[in-house]
Amino acid sequence: MKKLVAEFIGTLWLVLGGCGSAVLAAAFPELGIGFMGVSLAFGLTVVTMAYAIGHISGCHLNPAVSIGLWIGGRFNSKELVPYIIAQVLGGIAGAGILYLIASGKSGFEIGGFASNGYGEYSPGGYSMLAALVCEIVMTFLFLIIILGSTHSKAPAGFAGLAIGLGLVLIHLISIPVTNTSVNPARSTSQALFAGGAALQQLWLFWVAPIIGAILAGVVYKYLSPEAED
Repeated sequence: MKKLVAEFIGTLWLVLGGCGSAVLAAAFPELGIGFMGVSLAFGLTVVTMAYAIGHISGCHLNPAVSIGLWIGGRFNSKELVPYIIAQVLGGIAGAGILYLIASGKSGFEIGGFASNGYGEYSPGGYSMLAALVCEIVMTFLFLIIILGSTHSKAPAGFAGLAIGLGLVLIHLISIPVTNTSVNPARSTSQALFAGGAALQQLWLFWVAPIIGAILAGVVYKYLSPEAED
């Protein structure tokens, strides 16, 4: 239960910090955070939680991460579904807090609410195929970073930085394409509040990250077949 509570809190923070920066701060050009600021915000949520709860739950914060670690032989199958449930609920809680804050401003309109999308709902107008490929590849590489940096033979103490910086780079690449998911819990939480097209297109932001995570788990097992110390 402690692990599940940690995952709930961590995913709440990821959504509140990352999506919150997009909904609250990026809406004001004079603040100047733009894509770079939002990308850094998502990375910082992971870095801070990696050191806060990594020793408790592993700091997955993402169903795709849990699935990729499971496929890679680094996570117990019995914990998989409970972790995913805790992550989705944490994301929804984070989005709920963000909604309460954002709606406190006069004239508030929910708009996209930092949700993910493709086609006309892609920030750059990218197609469904482009979004699918982007999310699969970005999640694949994210899991390769996670599996590699958390391996027993990797330099100790730096995994949180590697993973957080990896997520920053992923956002810098893919915000224009899909508004960056690589995380079904993050996508679900925002879609539930944005509704409409965000909910209709949510399937892609479950399917693509899971495919990418599974491929990464298989590939990393091949690259690093030796058992953990």
